[in-house]
Amino acid sequence: MEALSNSRIEAAYRERTRRSAELAREARELFPSGITHDSRKIDPYTIYVDRAEGPRKWDVDGNEYIDYFGGHGALLLGHHRPEIDHAIAEALARGTHFGSSHEGEVRWAQAVKALVPAAERVRFTSSGTEATHLALRIARAATGRRKVVRFRTHFHGWHDHMAQGYTSHFDGTATPGVLDEVAGSVVLLDPGDETAMRETLAGDPDVAAVILEPTGASFGLIPLRPAFLEALRAATEENGALLIFDEVVTGFRVSPGGAQGEFGIAPDLTTFAKILAGGLPGGALVGRKDLLDHLDFEAASADGREKINHQGTYNANPVSAAAGAEMLRIVGSSDACTRANDFGERLRARLNEVLIEEDVPWAAYGTFSGFHLFLNPEGRAIRADRFDPLAIDYRELKSNPPGLADRLRLAMLSNGVDVNGWPGGVISAAHGDAELTETANALRESLRMLKAEDAI
Repeated sequence: MEALSNSRIEAAYRERTRRSAELAREARELFPSGITHDSRKIDPYTIYVDRAEGPRKWDVDGNEYIDYFGGHGALLLGHHRPEIDHAIAEALARGTHFGSSHEGEVRWAQAVKALVPAAERVRFTSSGTEATHLALRIARAATGRRKVVRFRTHFHGWHDHMAQGYTSHFDGTATPGVLDEVAGSVVLLDPGDETAMRETLAGDPDVAAVILEPTGASFGLIPLRPAFLEALRAATEENGALLIFDEVVTGFRVSPGGAQGEFGIAPDLTTFAKILAGGLPGGALVGRKDLLDHLDFEAASADGREKINHQGTYNANPVSAAAGAEMLRIVGSSDACTRANDFGERLRARLNEVLIEEDVPWAAYGTFSGFHLFLNPEGRAIRADRFDPLAIDYRELKSNPPGLADRLRLAMLSNGVDVNGWPGGVISAAHGDAELTETANALRESLRMLKAEDAI
């Protein structure tokens, strides 16, 4: 894993992350590409984190970072929130797995229902991917239809129905290992295309459900107008298809009631994970009672239909239940969502000030507690504080000049800030004035490092 370039940015990164480099060498002998999650891929290697607190984390070399990964969006309250730590410790002392029902799962589900009016029934899973998979199975069983409508660039996990149309195979063809028949049961539409959505639902009586990220792909990287959600709700009701909100990211983050609470739109089914479990593994499918009754022994028997089987060794794990119930209690009784959203607005504005001051034709944009950096792959004449992502094609928003996002990430890491690879990040309620100033300064210095290498 020796340096393959003369980049001073890469050299600075390597100099401060020698122990991470050693661990990366070991990891390459154990894991494909040396990583355990695709989003941790960065050249020459990723950082290895040793501990975290609030909005910050420290790597094995002792370097401190402002964290905008946020546990892949799970940590609305930041790292090591004392109340959640206490709930985990109490649950852990009683046992990690009972193989039985327990009071904690009841309290967890009650916390979900209290925040999400559309959650008439709850079924816990171990992940968001499992939740979206279960949602499709119930949708097909309930409607007697076969197809599902998705929107290009929207991510719903990694099972076979979701494997194309996110980062590649936008024509709907199967990705490696996926059957053509499965890929063929998915109808891919352009994000926000109301005409195509209406025509598809009106013209194809075999559509069981439409699933989408309600704020747009990757938490608004490809944004949607709220009016599109209203049109989609009306069209699905008119044509008998179910509406599924994938709120794995947005749930309990956009507002205590998620995106559906913010926009006042009730989907038929909703998938949750991340914040739901308080930073531990856990997901859920929630929705109308008649739909979740497809998992109910008595209801299925009474209706004379075959029940949908659903197992899962770690469904409603007692430690996850304790963390999740406490997380949702805090979300519902505090201004955590508002504080994270307000910081997001301030951060985006401050980053755009830096871009203008440094004369770099990029833009920071987003809504709620997220931010995205548009790296202007087509070389548009733009000004950051007037940038409108809704005027840009989704393919352009999703792309970056070759190698530039990685180079920017290395520079930001070298300046003490960890952002996601698209690039952008998610914000916690623990981020404050110090993080705002330091992040802006890190971007300024990173831009100057990139200019010194003629990368921008």
